[in-house]
Amino acid sequence: MEAHRAFIARRRASRPSEEYRTPTEKEWDAFLAHFEKRKVSIGTCGRALSTPWVHEHACVRCSLLRPDPAQRGRLEEIRDNLVARIAEAEHEGWLGEVEGLRVSLAGAEEKLAQLDNGRAIAVQLGMPTMARGVANYQRSGHQQ
Repeated sequence: MEAHRAFIARRRASRPSEEYRTPTEKEWDAFLAHFEKRKVSIGTCGRALSTPWVHEHACVRCSLLRPDPAQRGRLEEIRDNLVARIAEAEHEGWLGEVEGLRVSLAGAEEKLAQLDNGRAIAVQLGMPTMARGVANYQRSGHQQ
């Protein structure tokens, strides 16, 4: 703990003091607004504070989107809609549209795969007993 505190003190001493000032009301509002804007219909965007939102509102394509499992149905609807739009664009000969829609479809399928791969399976590890812990502690050379 002391080493960490010393590190923080050295770091602060090496940085400009204005970095440690109290933020203005405007700066604080911008900070809070950043986190409010990270929430989108199918999850949360993981972009860092003060970074541009380069993907604008095409979050289904964005690698920084963390899909919300509760929004799986919405994401499936988006995927199904993209499939239908690709079929329409192919039928109409809108090749540029087909290409862009396929990128979005790949993103939607990736987000669904993230949800499938992220499903945790609960594993019962049991409760450790104190007797086992004491025995291991004593076996390691420590005495009571």
